[in-house]
Amino acid sequence: MNRGASEAFFWMNGRLASQPEKFSDTPEDLNEDGFWAVQVDYEGHWTLVKFAHVEDARFLDTQWIPPKEPWSSTHDQAHYMNYVEHLRQEIARGEVYQVNACRILSTPYQESISGLFAQLLGKNPAPYASFLSTSRREIASASPELFLSFQSAPEGIRVKSSPIKGTSRERAFGEKDQSENIMIVDLMRNDLSRICRAGSVDVSRLLGIEEHPGLFHLVSDVTGILNEDFDWNDFVQALLPAGSISGAPKSSAVSLISEFEAFRGPYCGLLGWIEKRGSTIQGVLSVAIRIFWQENDKLHFGTGAGITWGSNPAQEWDETELKAKRLMSIANGGM
Repeated sequence: MNRGASEAFFWMNGRLASQPEKFSDTPEDLNEDGFWAVQVDYEGHWTLVKFAHVEDARFLDTQWIPPKEPWSSTHDQAHYMNYVEHLRQEIARGEVYQVNACRILSTPYQESISGLFAQLLGKNPAPYASFLSTSRREIASASPELFLSFQSAPEGIRVKSSPIKGTSRERAFGEKDQSENIMIVDLMRNDLSRICRAGSVDVSRLLGIEEHPGLFHLVSDVTGILNEDFDWNDFVQALLPAGSISGAPKSSAVSLISEFEAFRGPYCGLLGWIEKRGSTIQGVLSVAIRIFWQENDKLHFGTGAGITWGSNPAQEWDETELKAKRLMSIANGGM
């Protein structure tokens, strides 16, 4: 499917950005005034689109034609369970504490997925639902997770991250889920301290329970005030990839992930917007989980689970199935 650069648009939380006036793959360009759609791949490639026009608008409800071909997975059940067991052994050796293990589902598809996003809005509402269309790809996100929000305040630019760790069909979580969440909170406190004023980083919510369509999550909030000399290169070095979808320690987790996963692309990256006007910054960057994306005549969906020493490989496979079940049903014309 061919989409021209002039047709690029972005929608999130009732705001539609259109009339693109600049495209960039350089995060420093976010220092330029304007409204920017921000998309970052897990592997670190940035897509920035500066839009001239932003308005309140409903997303256009277009028809969705489900894919006709079966979905394939980068890991079948046996391979994924072997991946999990390998990570458990690395944890036992003390190389790492927690790793997010993912797989990608794909099927041939050549058309726009705007109709799929309209279905997601109606059947699986999510706090950070968003849609980005460019000439390269389309992304339909039903993300429940906030990576970082920016809000100008009298004391400076206040930021908040709300990592999710812990997924359950019921409003109850075991020790494994709680310890995993606490590990990622500690990682985010450390990451934010590298870009925030000394003493300003705080955990304002720990192990909160949030209900989302079909499941429950454990969610915590970590806040801080940005350094006055904050730089987007510092953001890249300190925060990417997101701790909740990589692991702890982050460097060890990323290295282990690269052994088993060929690519994630936009899955587990970032998706959202930044608006800069003079010294003020506002914005919302979500963790790009629960997303579909169409690229190179294929439709993709990612799912994963956080692995600790207490993980059971079969149960972790089941968690990836649970996270995918509802959204895959919608994509296939169900619900």
